[in-house]
Formats: sequence, C-alpha cells, structure tokens
Amino acid sequence: MNQARIDTEQDATRPLRDDIRFLGGVLGDTIRDHEGPEVFDLIERVRIEAFRVRREEVGRSAVAEMLDDVDITVALPLIRAFSYFVLLANLAEDIQRDRRRAAHEAAGEPPQESSLAATYRKLDAAALDGAEVADLLTDALVSPVITAHPTETRRRTVFDVQTRITELMRLRQRFSETERERADFELRIRRQVLALWRTALIRLQRLRIQDEIAVGLRYYEITLFDVIPAINAEVRAALRSRWPGVELLPRPMLRPGSWIGGDRDGNPYVTADVVRTAAQQAAAVAFGRYLHELVELEKSLALSARLVSVTPEVAALAEIGYPNPAAHADEPYRRALHGIWSRLAATAEHALGAVPGRPGEQGARSQAVDGAVPDTALPVGVAAQPYSSPQAVLDDLDAIDASMRASGDDLLADERLAALRYAIETFGFHLQGLDMRQNSEVHEQVVAELLAWAGAHPDYASLSEPERVELLAAELRTRRPLLGPHARLSELAAKELDIVRAARDVVDTFGTEAVPNYIISMCTSVSDMLEAALLLKEGGLLDPGEPDGPPSCSVNIVPLFETIEDLGAGADTLAAALDVPVYRELVSAKGMRQEVMLGYSDSNKDGGYLAANWALYRAELDLIEVARKTGIRLRLFHGRGGTVGRGGGRSYDAILAQPAGAVQGSLRLTEQGEVIAAKYAEPRAAHRNLESLIAGTLESTLLDVEGLGPDAEPSYELMDDLAARARAAYARLVHETPGFVEYFRQSTPVAEVGDLNIGSRPASRKPTNSVYDLRAIPWVMSWSQARVMLPGWYGTGAALEEWVGGDPRRLATLSDLYQRWPFFRTVLSNLAQVMAKSDLDIAARYAELVDDVALREHIFGMIRDEHARTIRMHAAITGNDHLLADNPSLAESIHNRFPYLEPLNQMQVELLRRLRAGDDSELVKRGILLTMNGLATALRNSG
Repeated sequence: MNQARIDTEQDATRPLRDDIRFLGGVLGDTIRDHEGPEVFDLIERVRIEAFRVRREEVGRSAVAEMLDDVDITVALPLIRAFSYFVLLANLAEDIQRDRRRAAHEAAGEPPQESSLAATYRKLDAAALDGAEVADLLTDALVSPVITAHPTETRRRTVFDVQTRITELMRLRQRFSETERERADFELRIRRQVLALWRTALIRLQRLRIQDEIAVGLRYYEITLFDVIPAINAEVRAALRSRWPGVELLPRPMLRPGSWIGGDRDGNPYVTADVVRTAAQQAAAVAFGRYLHELVELEKSLALSARLVSVTPEVAALAEIGYPNPAAHADEPYRRALHGIWSRLAATAEHALGAVPGRPGEQGARSQAVDGAVPDTALPVGVAAQPYSSPQAVLDDLDAIDASMRASGDDLLADERLAALRYAIETFGFHLQGLDMRQNSEVHEQVVAELLAWAGAHPDYASLSEPERVELLAAELRTRRPLLGPHARLSELAAKELDIVRAARDVVDTFGTEAVPNYIISMCTSVSDMLEAALLLKEGGLLDPGEPDGPPSCSVNIVPLFETIEDLGAGADTLAAALDVPVYRELVSAKGMRQEVMLGYSDSNKDGGYLAANWALYRAELDLIEVARKTGIRLRLFHGRGGTVGRGGGRSYDAILAQPAGAVQGSLRLTEQGEVIAAKYAEPRAAHRNLESLIAGTLESTLLDVEGLGPDAEPSYELMDDLAARARAAYARLVHETPGFVEYFRQSTPVAEVGDLNIGSRPASRKPTNSVYDLRAIPWVMSWSQARVMLPGWYGTGAALEEWVGGDPRRLATLSDLYQRWPFFRTVLSNLAQVMAKSDLDIAARYAELVDDVALREHIFGMIRDEHARTIRMHAAITGNDHLLADNPSLAESIHNRFPYLEPLNQMQVELLRRLRAGDDSELVKRGILLTMNGLATALRNSG
C-alpha cells in the first residue's frame, strides 16, 4: 500500500479514532472518580499492555500474568471497564459508518451495493418487461422475524443509556462549533457515561417470556413503526414509476413477524395466556400509535371550510365526527379525524379491553385538542361504532387524502396523513405476524392421545407411515371433532390444544395475519405435516369444509427441515404431502402458496459449516424443482442466527447467494441475537438493513445473479464432493473423537452459558450430554467465547485441500468459482469473517482448563492444524493476502477492539479456573457472566 493511500485511510478513520479516544477518556475519568486511583491505574496498565500485545512488543502471557490472582473485588470493575470500553467503541463505529456513508453520497459517488438506489440502477439497465415483473412479484413479501431466543445480552436499561449517548455524540458532531457548546455536550455525555457505569450489566433473574415480548416490541417504538412503512411507500412508488401501466405491489412488501410468545419448541413456558399476551401487547402498540397520530393530525389539520372545499365523503365524516355539532363547525378535517379517532378507540377497547396510549402518556388523547373530547370523556368516544377491519379505517383516511388532494393540499397530505395510512396498511390491527412453532415429536404424542380418546385408533404410534397418512387424511375430511367438552387429557395434550385455541381467538380478534404460520420443527415425514393440520382442525383454525367443498386453513402449515438428512429428503417429503388430496386442497385454498423453512443451526451442528451450507443450497434446488412440477408458489423461510455458524453474515449477500428461482419475490428470515439491536436499534441502521433485504430480494427475483450458466451442474457436483469431504472431517472431530464432548465442556464456558440470563428457554432440549441435544445458541456462543469459532469454519480447509490435491488446475477451478458464483464467494467471505475473530493463542489458554493432558493436546492439535489449513486454502483460492482483504471496515473494527478483548478473555479463563477449583462464590460467578457479556458485545454476533 503506497503512502498516499495510507494517509487517505488514516484521514478517513481519524474521526473514529477521535471519538473512541474521547469516549474512552470520559469512561476513564468516571472510573477514577468512582472506583479510586488504584483500580483505575490497574485498568490503565492492563489496557496499555494489551496494546503492546497487539503490536507484538510483548508475548500473550503479559496480560495474563497481570491478572493472575487479582482480587475479585478489583476484577469486577476491571471487567466492567473493558466491557464498557467495547460498548462505547461499537457506538463510535456505528457513527463512523454513517459518517462515511454521508461523505460517499456528498461526493456524488455511485450508490453503494445493497442500497435500493443501486438496485434501481440495475433494474433500469436490465430493461425488464412490466408484465413479467408483476408476475414475479405476485404476493411479494419480505419478512424479518424476530425470535425469542436471543444472545442479546444487554439489559434494556443499558441499551437505553447507550442510545442517549449515541444521539449526544451525533449532536456533538454537528453542533459543537463554539467552546461553550463543546463543553455542554461533553457534560451531558459525562452524565450518561456515569449513569452507564452505575447501571448493572447483567440481570439478576432470567428473562421471562413476558420480558422478551416487551424487548421485541421496543424496536417498533424506536425505529420500525416509522421506518418500515416509509420503505414500503418508497419501493412501491419507485417500481410503479418504472412500469406505470402495471399494478405492482398492491400490498406492502415489507411485513415483519415474530416468534416471541408463539415458539414453544423446547420452551415449556409458552402457554395459551402467553400467546394471547403476545398478540394483545403487539396490537396495543399499533393502536396506541394510530390513536396518537390521529390526535396530532387533528391538531395540525385545522383547515377552515371558509378557505377550502371538501368532498362529500369528508363532509359526511365531519357531520358525525363530534358529539357536539357546534364544536369546530367550520373545520371539517378536524371533525372527521375526531370521528375516526373515536371509532378506532372503540375498536381498541373491543379488542383489548382498554384504549392504549403511547408510553409515558395517560391516554391516547392526553394532549387534548382544543374543544376535543378530554380523557375524562373517553367513554363518549368509545361508544362509537368499532371498525370492522384495518381496511375500513383506511377507507376513511383515504377519503380525507383524496379530498385534500382535490383542493391542491398535496403537501399536507403527503406528510403525517400519508405516514399514518402507510402504517395502517402495513401493520393492520395486529402489528406483526405471530408464528406458532412446535416439535413434531410433541405433535405425534398429542395426536396419538386424541385419536385414542376419540376411538379413532387405539395405538397411533404403532402405525406405519402410509397408515398414518391414510388415517390423518380421513380425519381432516370429517367435520366431527375428536373431543367432546368433557374429554380428559394429559397435561401436555390439554396445554397444546389450549395454545391452538388461543391462536384461534387471536385470529378471530385481530385477523388472519395476526397468526399467519404454524411451523413444524424437526419435520421428517408427511404425517408430521398432517398431525399439525389435525391439531389446527381440532383447535378451530382449519375448516374441513362442506361435504362437497374443499377444506381451508387460515394458517400456513410450514415444515421445518433442520438436519442435513432432513434437508436432503425435504423435497421428497413436500412432494409426497402434495400428493395427498386433502393437503393439496389446503394449499390450493392459499393460492398454491407453500412455505418451507430451512434450519441453519442444527444442520451446522450436525455436519459442519461447509456441509450445512451446501445441504441448504441443494435442498433449495430440489424444492424449486418440486415447485415447478407441482405448480406451487414456493416461499422459503430461512432460520438464520446471528453468527456464521448459525447462518449469519450479510443478509444482502446471503440473498444473492440463493439458487435461481429460490426467492421469487418472497423471503422470510429470522433475526436473532445481538444483531437485532445492531440492525434495528437506530433509525438509520434500521433503514439501511431493511432496504438491503428488499434490494437483495428484488435483484434475486428479477435478475440473473447466480452467474454459472451452463457450468451449473458440474459446479453442483463439485460442491457435492467438497461437502462430503468437509462433513467427514467435521465428524472425525465432533462425533468420532473419544472425549470430544468432555473437551468441549471443559475448554469453553458452556456450563456457565446457561446461567447468563439471556432468554427464557433452557440451554438444552433434553437433560443429556449429547452434542445433538444441546441448543445451537450455547454451542456456538461457547466456542465464540473461547475464540475458537469452530462452527463457522471447521472441516472446510480439509475438504478444499483434499479436493485440490496439489493440482493447480483444480485450484484454478475453485478460484474461478469464487469470482463467478455468489454462493461460493459468500461461503468463503463469511468463513473469513468468523476466522478473523478467532484467536488460537487465546483458545490455547482455554484448552489448558481441560484436565486430561493427552485429550487436550490431541483435540486442540486437530483444531490448530485445521485452522491453519483453512486459512492457507482461503488465501490460495481468493488470492487475498489476509482474511479480511475484501472487508477493510471489519478488519479495522477487529484491530480497534483487540486490546479490549484480550483482558476479557484472560480474565474469563482465570475466573473459570477459580470456579472449577472450588471457589464458587457469587462474586466469581458474577465475574464470569460479566466477561461473557463483554465478549458477546465485543464480538457483536457471538451466538
């Protein structure tokens, strides 16, 4: 790199370095003032030594020796200090990212990849036919789904303080022109940093599901409620302007979902009451926001009938808007909006039993409009006729919009009124779709009990698969319920039926979009799908139809294929289900739309990184072929985690890496872990991440992005070979090496992960020591904490090296695929990202925790050799001289945070050693949990 480029890069990153230095200084002052000079001096010495380690001036033992035998009362503030250093560095990096993007736009440079502006340019260049675009975007949907098992370890209180510091830093950047202004912003930031320091990082109790529901909904309040409708409006307008003669996107494309409160797979705490609570609280957020916006509109649209004319429709709305005919008699829009508010308040009370207000307000009308109904008169408004549907509300608001535009008041209509209309169109009364999920094994147990109680079959479990399908299909045809009002069921069966009935109540109250999907975990057969259908029928969500009519179901039945074997057989399972007449009729009633979910986490834990990624791609190819043969419209739901080991990585790249025909205008994917906050906690970040999802979906649907052409089949066969080799290499370590599970448990903090109060679900599906039964989050998070990152790369290097076998022509083939094929390029790019966060020198310290020296040396030796082999093969294929050559921003980020990671890892090893030697004091346990929190924050996608 020449000196000019070095100087340019240093100039570009100088504001980031200044911000990190400023925030670090403020935190240091706070620590010195409140913990004393001795603690502060130790933290400073450790920090300086960590920087020396990064510069390779001293060995890795330098920091470790400083922390050996440090008193736990000193260790705790030290851990907190480095955890907050990392958190503040993250904050500074986020601000720098926006700073660089603004500079990029100001310089007039082409729009960046993954932005909608860049996508529109590509669509314009492709000169697509409007009718073809409309067909491909039929039922278009992009749905990020927030899940209920996050590794988001920050408490909401910490999150809120961080948000305030971020905003103050942005204001400081823009408005501190004078010395006085700079001093004022510094004082305000110091107050927030002090509040941060005085706030406990970890929770005393594990999150309840009710807490998780509230955590998920907070993102609507701070970003999603404003950002999502705005993006929907932008995309619709942009596409319709390009193909004006075509009715594109009649429904909003971006519609979010949630698993929080509906996912009961392995979570015994999800009950019927929890399902109702999740739906009601989501609806309360929606109603509260709508009512607030109507109040604000009523304040601002005091247009006088003496100055503007209104349409007859608005005049009619104004006539019935106020109980008092004289109130605002010459302000028709105000009167009409008040009437809409009254009816919507009545709708909310009917659905929720109360009229919600926004947080911090006494009621939706606490800021009373002059002459409007005050809070004390709420019953007057609530006595109005409730709306029957969100569309009925939209009809009234559309009438106001049309009237304003007819009188030339478009500028007013385009602001708050338009935003409210887009919001109601997007979120309805339900806000988000609540998915239901349960394991197929549970369905089998419950269905067997129901069939036995009803006398339909005494021993369902003994039936063969064809016999099961025949029996279940027949039951789905009959209108007779299996149970009467006095049926006596086991606790499990009663609970499962109550949950399905609660979902039916939610649908009856808030509409079919409130509970759109029922997902079957570990789905392996047609009977697994039909068992779920039978439960939906018994709970009132599936209607068998009239004797001569087809059945229908308000909920999509979604098989989830998770293991590598199930992914391989998934297409055959789906094809067989569609051969069952009653199931095909259910799909037909849905417009031939069939959703399939693909599991990234268990397939990775089962077969390793490369094998799992290829199994997913192969499954998609097979499912696309089934869709072509059967005439269904396939929608894929990607169960991606935050880490590469659980399907993480850049969403835009992941979408473009799908096979041709896999997206078809529709995409659902889970959002998990600390990446939820990273993506959606701030409006600009939320907009950027959501538009990248739509950009990737549009490009993958409308353009040829695979890039293989006639080389597709040979490339697929090559990947079959590589995947088999990678899976074998992974299995040799994880499934075949004696003592591996013991090594894993001793060399990582997996036992302690269960004590980190990050979610309501148990760490294991079953109380066993099997890798198969361990949940993916603690599996991945534990390897991340120990800086091995094993799920994101192990086995790949061996596969690549074996296949190449020293042949330059084979290496050239892989290099060509890396250049041309988005899938292969994304696989290697994600692998490089996770390996760049690994550190085998640190991992060796964790390995020393293993009692059996021979076991330690054998397994860590395998890990070390494969790590080196994988880096070597990555460099040979990509031609890059280091792992992050194609991702300089991440390289800079890792470089910046290294000195904070080092002490946290070294301190965690020291405390794990003390705990396992018998010091089980609460302070030692708390210290371990604090290090886990800090490392998860530093790594940003640890589980």
